[in-house]
Amino acid sequence: MKIGKSTIPSTAICTSDEHTIVVRGHDLCQDLIGQLSFTDYFFLLLTGRKPDAACKAVLDATLVAIAEHGLVPSVQASRMTYAAAPDALQGAVAAGILGCGSVILGASETAGRLFKQVADRVDAGEALEAVASEVISHLKATRQPIPGYGHPLHKANDPRVDRLIEVAEQAGASLRYVEIAQAIEAVIPGIVGRELRMNVSAAIPAVLLGVGFPVSSLKGVPILARTAGLIAHLAEEAEQPSGFALSYQATREVNYTGVMPGQS
Repeated sequence: MKIGKSTIPSTAICTSDEHTIVVRGHDLCQDLIGQLSFTDYFFLLLTGRKPDAACKAVLDATLVAIAEHGLVPSVQASRMTYAAAPDALQGAVAAGILGCGSVILGASETAGRLFKQVADRVDAGEALEAVASEVISHLKATRQPIPGYGHPLHKANDPRVDRLIEVAEQAGASLRYVEIAQAIEAVIPGIVGRELRMNVSAAIPAVLLGVGFPVSSLKGVPILARTAGLIAHLAEEAEQPSGFALSYQATREVNYTGVMPGQS
């Protein structure tokens, strides 16, 4: 990202005066509150336009699909932070969100960019299967992971994938990027030597790109969704503490591999 040349800050998202709050050209109180769902509002804030029915259905489904995933590292970090500082809910939520990277929650954006790259090459006249084979061969040759494929638990099939695609089909969304994702899945065994099935981090961009969601904001979907899940975990933490128990288990199980005093 380049540093902008403008010396005057500007925004097209929101403005207000003594009597009115305007968001993306709409009166907040008259046009939006009580009129839009939060999913609609998120898309409006992000893009400046209200989602159509297909976009709303798909975006809502992806948010539901990724909001909760058990005691993953980001949730453990959040709960342990809350245990240490229960007066700072925002800090505990932030601790969990800060763990959103290429392994946890960030793979949707990486997979989406991969799908967009494939789509652009197909638009330029290349065959889908050939492009899919080339990009996977490149990832293997450069020892890079294939974003959105493979899962430590759902090895044969991530059930969220089928459901998200089903929602997209029922809503009448474009399945172009789903077909790209499936084409990539089909060539993986012959190149990698084993099956790696699509996981939810591939399904999310595949269905969202089909309804016009911006690729540059894909990471925001799991971040927004997981924020809701973290708040739920922290509400439970307040009533049923686990943060210190998680810390205790880590301390109990850790193996010290350093040198002891008196050893060389």
